[in-house]
Amino acid sequence: MHKTAANPLNYSYYMHKIPVMKKKIVLAYSGGLDTTVIVPWLKESYDCEVVAVCGDVGQEADWAAMEKRALSSGAQKFIRLDQKEEFVSEHLWALVKAGSPYEKKYLLGTSAARPLLAKGLAQVALAEGAHAVAHGCTGKGNDQVRFELGIKAFAPEMEVIAPWRIWDIQSREEEIEYLEKRGIPVPMKKSDSYSRDDNLWHISHEGLDLEDPANEPRLEGMLKMSVPPEKAPDKAEYITLGFEKGIPVSVNGKRLNPVSLVKTLNKIGGAHGVGIVDMVENRVIGMKSRGVYETPGGTIIMEAHDKLEQLCLDKKTLSFKLTVAQRFAEILYEGEWFSPLCKALCAFVDSTQNVVTGTVTLKLFKGSIIHAGASSPYSLYDASLASFTTGPLFSHRDSTGFINLFGLPTKVRARLEARIAKDGSASGPDVVKPGSSGYTAPAGD
Repeated sequence: MHKTAANPLNYSYYMHKIPVMKKKIVLAYSGGLDTTVIVPWLKESYDCEVVAVCGDVGQEADWAAMEKRALSSGAQKFIRLDQKEEFVSEHLWALVKAGSPYEKKYLLGTSAARPLLAKGLAQVALAEGAHAVAHGCTGKGNDQVRFELGIKAFAPEMEVIAPWRIWDIQSREEEIEYLEKRGIPVPMKKSDSYSRDDNLWHISHEGLDLEDPANEPRLEGMLKMSVPPEKAPDKAEYITLGFEKGIPVSVNGKRLNPVSLVKTLNKIGGAHGVGIVDMVENRVIGMKSRGVYETPGGTIIMEAHDKLEQLCLDKKTLSFKLTVAQRFAEILYEGEWFSPLCKALCAFVDSTQNVVTGTVTLKLFKGSIIHAGASSPYSLYDASLASFTTGPLFSHRDSTGFINLFGLPTKVRARLEARIAKDGSASGPDVVKPGSSGYTAPAGD
């Protein structure tokens, strides 16, 4: 039988008319050199369409120029996700309440943003019906772990493509050559620029002279949010922060929304050279790296929050919370924001913050933060107890019995060590062994 267009058995006719859908890959796009190269590389390597996605977490960016760059490099479309409010309210405030610097210094600016960016990336990929997501993280860095754990949390079956782990490009010079051969504008040709990451909370600087820890950082030519402390004003500035349940809500008596509050403190703190940290840290994969971080507003907030907790939390809660804070910082640094343990620790931290309400005044001067007073309706500080004057709630005589009991283990240990030093043995007239005369088993044995 002859097959015609009217005959449904003529499969070749219909297959010729049905367009073949290309694969779609969603790329975490920053507009920098790496991701500008990755767009055409993905298209050539996977014969796919590329959707460039950038999360707006408060970084300095020319968004119109970024979109133009993404499209000119071959992306099908560019999507900007406004994540600033969620970044502060859900991620940064959790960090503040936990009181969690990583390895004593790093206020986790990049670490706090990556899970949110990964979440947005995964959600766009699912909505677009993408076959895979891609990112520009290197095989040496922390961000590859943070991005991919976040993607697994929201799109567990999604393929992840990490070009730096599979392509043949080895250097920035080769990346530039790759773009120039294809007639794609190069976003940055300077070889003397630090590697930077910025958002509403901080900016980091890595590379160049910082790769040798023996070198002093050249702050004057490096800093973006701050001035070097020696260039700060010669006059101190006082600032008062208001907190409600561990969350900062006001600056100098004026209530501000979360994003505006951080921006305001960045401006104030940056002008006084506050929050500049130079540190060598341990990356997730085990190697050490050096970076300079600017976190002016965040440093002010963390200092004020810490001061308020000193007033409002009892001794044992505060002590245990310090342990939790260290573990929380490690979890966040390692990209496990969406883990059950992180959620459990956040629940504990939240339970401690119900009383962390009040005001804290700080003095800013040439890079330093000096505490200048704090008050809270939940303060556990009692002036009548702390005073050298005897009051009705405390008798100095009570301390004798307390010290006798509190110091009993120390006294027993000292007597034993003295006997060993004298006799060369722990045995003595007051050491009675089980089975000997005079031994009585404790009640309940």
